[in-house]
Amino acid sequence: MRHFWNFVLLLHFQNFTTLTTFDDAINIELITQGAVLGEIDTISTIEYRRIQGRTYHASKFANDYLFPNDDQQLESIDITHHWLTLLLDGKLFLAPIEKDVQNVLDVGTGSGIWAIDIGDQYPSANVIGTDLSPCQPSWVPPNVRFEIDDANEAWTWENNHFDFIHIRYLFGAIPDWYHLFAEAYRCCSPGGWIESAEADVRIRSDDGTANLEPVWDTCNKMYEEGGKALGRDFFVSDLQVEGMKRAGFSSLKIVDYKIPIGGWPKDPAMGEIGRFVQQTLENDLEGYSYLLWNEVLQWPKDEYQLFLMQMRQALRNLKVHSYITMRYVYGQKPE
Repeated sequence: MRHFWNFVLLLHFQNFTTLTTFDDAINIELITQGAVLGEIDTISTIEYRRIQGRTYHASKFANDYLFPNDDQQLESIDITHHWLTLLLDGKLFLAPIEKDVQNVLDVGTGSGIWAIDIGDQYPSANVIGTDLSPCQPSWVPPNVRFEIDDANEAWTWENNHFDFIHIRYLFGAIPDWYHLFAEAYRCCSPGGWIESAEADVRIRSDDGTANLEPVWDTCNKMYEEGGKALGRDFFVSDLQVEGMKRAGFSSLKIVDYKIPIGGWPKDPAMGEIGRFVQQTLENDLEGYSYLLWNEVLQWPKDEYQLFLMQMRQALRNLKVHSYITMRYVYGQKPE
C-alpha cells in the first residue's frame, strides 16, 4: 500500500509515569530482523514489538516513541511530508541554506523521505538520517545513508560537523528539548543552520465550529494528559524557541502556519493541504492513539472504537472549520 501511495504522489507531482510495564500489560511478539542501513557496515539486530497486529520500535525505546513503525504509519509520514512540502510552496525547508551545503543531518527521519529528497536536491551533500528503527528504504541516492540512533542520548558525531540540522515532527518523543538543541548546537558547524518544525495538534477553530464535534476535546485531552503521564510534551512551540536560544543559536526566525483539517478552506491550495491532512489522520487513527488511550492513560477500552468512529465522522464534517498549527523555527550557529 505504501508503494502504491508513493506512485500516486509521483502522478500528483507530475500532474503514566513510564511504560516499563508494557511487556506485562500487552501480549507482545518480538520480531527479530537483521538490518543494513545504506552503507553501514555493521548489521544490527532489532527486536520490534508487535501490539494488536502493529509493529513498534524495540522495547528499549518503549518510552521514547508511542507511534508504530510499520508500513501503515510510514505511509502517513510520507503523506505528511507531501502536504508540508505543499505548505512551503515546494520547498523542503525555510532556512537560508547555501547551495554548496556539505553535511546534512535529519533527526528522527522516519520513512527517510525528507533525507532522500534532500539528497536528490543536493547531490554533492552527505546526508544522514537517524531513527530508532531501520524502517527506511534501501533504494536511496548514493549520498544518503541512515543510522539507528536515539536523539535523546548523547550524539555520536564530532563537534562542528553538520552544516544543516533538520528536526521535524518529534513532538511527544523528546523528554528534554534543551538537551536536544544543546547537542545540535555542539554538532553544528560555525555558520551552520538548524531548523525545527513541529505541529501543535490541539484541534481548534476560529469560528467556534469545532464545538460541533465534542470528540475534538477528547482528542486534545488525550494528548495533553498523555504527554504529562509520559513526561514528553506534545505541544512544544515555546520549547522550540527557548531551546534554540539557550543552546546559543542566533538569528532566530519563527514562522507559524494554520493547517486546516479537511477540504473546507475556500482557498484551493489550503483546501488541498487540508484534504491531505485528513488523509494522514484517517490512514492511521489507531496508530496515533492506541497506546495513549489504552496503555498510558488506561481509559475505558470499550469506548475506544466509539472514539475512532467519532473521529472519522469529525474529520469528514465540512461544516467544522478545524485546524492545527505548525511552527517552523530556524537559526544559525555564530561563526
